[in-house]
This record gives sequence, structure tokens and C-alpha cells, in this order.
Amino acid sequence: MRRRRATFGNGRNITFDVPRKRRRLSPLALTGIVASLAVILLGVAAVLLLFPRMGIFAAGTPQQPNMNCTLIVPANPLSARGLATPYQLTATNPNDGPCHEANTDQSAFVQGVIYDPSTGAFSVYNPLVIDKGTQPAVAPTVPTLPAGAVVALWFGFDANNLLLQGAQKNTLAEAHCVNGLNRSLFTQYAYCNAVAFFAAANQGIVAHLVHVPALGTAKDGEPCPTVRDFSVVDQDQSDNVQTEYLSLPNGQIAQFSAANQKALANATVLNNPSDNALLTNFIDPTLGCQEWLAPNLADNGAMVATLALDELQASADQQAPVALVPLNDPMTTVNGAASLEKTNLYRRGVDQILAATNQEADGATYCMNMLRTGVPRLVRDKPLDIKAQSPDTGAANNLFTFLAQRFQASWTNLNCQALTGIANPVTTKTNGQGVVISATYNQADPPSNTLSCIANGQLVASCNGNVTINGQTCTFVFNQAKDQVQLTCPREHQ
Repeated sequence: MRRRRATFGNGRNITFDVPRKRRRLSPLALTGIVASLAVILLGVAAVLLLFPRMGIFAAGTPQQPNMNCTLIVPANPLSARGLATPYQLTATNPNDGPCHEANTDQSAFVQGVIYDPSTGAFSVYNPLVIDKGTQPAVAPTVPTLPAGAVVALWFGFDANNLLLQGAQKNTLAEAHCVNGLNRSLFTQYAYCNAVAFFAAANQGIVAHLVHVPALGTAKDGEPCPTVRDFSVVDQDQSDNVQTEYLSLPNGQIAQFSAANQKALANATVLNNPSDNALLTNFIDPTLGCQEWLAPNLADNGAMVATLALDELQASADQQAPVALVPLNDPMTTVNGAASLEKTNLYRRGVDQILAATNQEADGATYCMNMLRTGVPRLVRDKPLDIKAQSPDTGAANNLFTFLAQRFQASWTNLNCQALTGIANPVTTKTNGQGVVISATYNQADPPSNTLSCIANGQLVASCNGNVTINGQTCTFVFNQAKDQVQLTCPREHQ
């Protein structure tokens, strides 16, 4: 890593890091890869010629479930009665097959959070999701909400695209529900009334009515991570929720509660894998950290974590660099193209600062922050994570290998190699069942042709662009011929 010094327009200096150059893949190596691929493809073609009647699925195996489902939102979903009215899951296109809440590849989840502006208190009520045309295993109890309560909803989904549909014509509009940008869905994520909720909660914070818990110090000596820490985020941060349901063998669903667990002894638990659940259920316990909890009104006041409180705490306490939804998040693209409007629409639902320009939501910068701040912590925490349970034993055998394969996939899905010129930094090894059993990180300096300067805790991709310092917008310009970087800021007002 080389150290450079830049000069401000007003004469002040600032030092930043510039990574060194790394050798690219040679044409000879590329030729070998192409040749190998050709052999593989010829083999596949031969198999298809020998077995022309062979389909995607072998005989006797179930076909892939319908990955596009619709969730019918009940009338007045922000009211106590609406919270207790089950949502109904159905196929968006019945020709693609049915959608069943009990199918863990199709399960949808709703998380409701209630804020009392008179006391600054939060509570939780997770509405139930059932199959359309069925009845819940246990009828939900209508909660008692405080006067003037501000209620918001967040949605998660275990398949591909979840479309919200109102039970009545104006249901979604009246509840301020956002499912995406026009016809371009967020895919697995949606929210209702989140903007008003966060506005009220942040007003409570400013008025010292709401007290955000301090993050504390993790076992690795660093501040406890948040959902905006680059060691936590993946290809689509802040998606999905911590909601759980109970599923019976006959397909009926019930809210998750101690009472329902006792009454439904043969029920299994449905949950929604997400950054939030990963943090609060796995990473925090491993690092000795404590999440911000609120009482669950559907479970006799049992304390639970929520997306809303995760985001409020991250907004208050996450140190720079802060992970904010970037343009290359697959959930915020439109037909595969970056969309600043859709990215900001997503950010609104999780209380994140809006980006004024594409540069402020730059994908390359996001990738470089994952590499420079996420990877070192993941490596440093290996002695702790390798002893911790894997969130998905079918994917990896412990928390360290799970986070490694997750980072590996995110680097690919965020198109980080194309954006930064840096190959995937994670190498994994799997067993015969495809479970990741070991992983290594390549922490070598990235190539200098993807120059990235760090100034005032902010990363400026390619050393060209803007950075905010002391409330002013300063401009980076890198002159490769002179091997110099100039940082110009407007003169301070006298």
C-alpha cells in the first residue's frame, strides 16, 4: 500500500492510501480456461443428444416451486384489527404452480413495529401469513395499541418476487406501501408507512424521548457491528425480517409464541434468512454483543429484535465507512440497470441517507469497502466464528465458513470484479455434499489501476470524485501522468 498526500485548495493537507497494482490474468491462462469450458460444453451436448427426452428434473423428483407469489394485504393494515387479520399468500401466475406458506422455498413474512410518540416506547406485532382460502391454526389476538401510535410494516420473502396486493382498492395507498419502483419490484422486500415511522422515531431521538442503546465493544475489541457494517452486509443489505411462524404438517400456520408452541407440539418453525437475523441471532451472540429489543405483543411481551430498531441503532452508532444500499444492489436495479430513484426508494424504507448522485451510491466504492473493512474483520474474527453454529448447515459447517461463502457470492452478484478489477478475494473448499468446510481470504493489495483514495474516512473510487469534509464538498482529481492527486475544496467562509 502506498501513501500519498494531497493538497486542499485552502492549503491544508490530507493523507490517503493508494493500493498497488496486481498482475492481471494472462491471455494464455484465459485460453486454457476457454478450452476447458469448451470440453465441458461438448460433454453436456453429448449427454443431451444421447438422452433427448431428459428434462431439467429427473424422474420422480419434484419440480422447482413457483418463485413468484402475491401477498394480499388486509384492509387497514396499520390498525390493531388489521395487524391481527391474516395476510393471504397466493400465486401471482397460477399457471406457474401454487404458493404455500408452509413451503420454506416460498414463505413470506411480515414484521410490524409500533412506536408510541408520547413515551418513546417501541413494541412489535408480527401479522400472520396463511395460504389464500385457508384458516390459521390459531386465530391471532387483536393487540392493544397506544393512542396516537405510529405503525409500520416490513416484508420478507424466501423466493424471488413478492407482489403486494391490497384486499381493497386503496389499501396499499392508504397504508403508504412501497413494493418497488412502478412495476420493478424490490423482489423480496417491501414496506408500509416506514418513512413516517422513522420520521417520528428520529424526532423522539432528537427530543431525548428515545434512547438508542450503545453498541458496546465486541470480543474482538472493535465496536459491535450493525446492519451497516461491511463485515455484515451482503449483496442486498437490510432486506427481510426476523419474523418467525409455526407451521403444522397439514399446512396451517400460527404466530410464533410460547403459548402456540405449547399448544402445537408438532409444529415446525418458519423463518426468513436475512442480514438482520444473521446479525441478531448469530453474529451478536458470537461476538458478545446485545441487539436492541422490544416486547412482542403477540407473545406475552417476549423481547425480540426488529429490522426497524436495527436500522435506528445503525444510523446512530455505525462508524465510517457506513454501508448504505448501493446502485449495484440487485434489488434496486431496473431490468438489470442501475437506478438512483429505485435505490433511494429502497433506502427510504430503512432510514438511510438518500444519494443525490450516482457517485454517492457508487457500486465500486461499496465493493472496495467490503474488501478493505469487511474482510479484515471477518479474518480477525475467525477464531470466534469458526466455533459458532452455521446459520445454514446445508451451505457451510460453521459461522466463519458461512460468512466466507456469503461474501464470495456477494462479490460475484454485485459484479465487484468488473467494477474494481479485483478478482474474488475468497476461496472456499466444499465436501461431497457441497457444504463449505474451509475458506481463505486473499488480502493482497488491489491493483493501482483501480485507485481508491480514503479521505476523512470516506473512500473515493479511482481517486476521482467528490468527498464531504467539514460539511464542504471537495473534489478529487488523479493525474496518472504526473502520478499526483489534487484535492480541491471551496474556501471557507470568513
